[in-house]
Amino acid sequence: MRGSTAVPSASGTRNYAIVTAAYWGFTLTDGALRMLVLLHFFRLGYSPFTLAFLFLLYEAAGIGANLIGGWLATRFGIARMLAVGLATQIAGFLMLSAVSPDWAAALSVAWVVTAQGVCGVAKDLTKTASKSAIKLTAGEASGRLFRWVAFFTGSKNAMKGVGFFLGGLLLELLGFSGALWAMAAALGLVLVGVVLSLPPLMGRAKASRSARDLFAKDRGVNLLAAARVFLFGARDVWFVVGLPVFLHTAGWTFTMVGGFLALWTIGYGVVQAAAPALVRRSADGLSTEVPAARLWSFLLAMIPCVLALGLALDQPRPDLLVVAGLLLFGFVFAVNSSIHSYLILAYAGSEKAAEDVGFYYAANAAGRFAGTLLSGLLYAWSGIAACLVGSGVMLAACWGLTLALPLGRSARA
Repeated sequence: MRGSTAVPSASGTRNYAIVTAAYWGFTLTDGALRMLVLLHFFRLGYSPFTLAFLFLLYEAAGIGANLIGGWLATRFGIARMLAVGLATQIAGFLMLSAVSPDWAAALSVAWVVTAQGVCGVAKDLTKTASKSAIKLTAGEASGRLFRWVAFFTGSKNAMKGVGFFLGGLLLELLGFSGALWAMAAALGLVLVGVVLSLPPLMGRAKASRSARDLFAKDRGVNLLAAARVFLFGARDVWFVVGLPVFLHTAGWTFTMVGGFLALWTIGYGVVQAAAPALVRRSADGLSTEVPAARLWSFLLAMIPCVLALGLALDQPRPDLLVVAGLLLFGFVFAVNSSIHSYLILAYAGSEKAAEDVGFYYAANAAGRFAGTLLSGLLYAWSGIAACLVGSGVMLAACWGLTLALPLGRSARA
């Protein structure tokens, strides 16, 4: 029964802890990778637009990786796909480490974009497998599922913020190639631990046999996936390119910008982990959680709109206004993200949870890709204000979709 308070089995708790620790290790190196690439290639003279371009395939690769990753995890087991994701990330690190400053610019860009694509595939294979494992290990108690999802996603994002610091530190101490080799070695140890400690067939079930079956989702899954596109597009449309460039042109040093983004990400993760305390839980897992998603998405949509209006006025320190707004945005966004991450597992079917989660995070990747692209385009067109307006429009669409979310699960689940 969904409202059950039964204690999870010892093996379930153990497997949850192992998967969480493995994903921490992955996320730590993934956050470090982003900083390594940004700082290293900026130092080599790459323009901000070119730097943004380096990450486009990383985001785009996640769309297909999540879809196929969910199917593969169902077909071959979650633990195996987690191992494949870790191994793919190691391959991406080693490929990136081969880049030479002596190469022509076109070759370097093509090589880095391809290697980033490999890392993008790795990230989403690992994410889909890890989050599917939570559904499997938490059991049917909605309160426990919400707490476990919130802690997992929150701690993961806090770890990503630590990774931002780690990337800069490793670049300074070991150089670009040395840092990548060190991270590959550390991730190799995590991979060995996963292979030795998790049941290889964990989460294996009967996978969809056709594309039609794969895309035949619960109505709640479909609506939530569509909302996720706009939710994460609304964040990245001003966070990826627009915000760092805006702060730098306002007089912030790159160290200040990077440090602020790292601390923001850590704080965002802490709020995500604490989100269950801000949302009243229901016995059925949906009747109060879905209205909460509607309320928090409405509140979030208001923030970039108010900020854009504030910037239209004559502000002596527009950077401080944007930073204050970003802090509020981060708090409300973190709660939204945590609720959505819980709801996808609440709507997901037990038999094909990995496929449903993969479908959902393919939508997440599509939103991030669109947001990354629009961040550069809108900022070039009319600065940070245009990015904020774009964010507000996307969040209005997200809120509209949450209004249609069902308060129950279909029989398919």
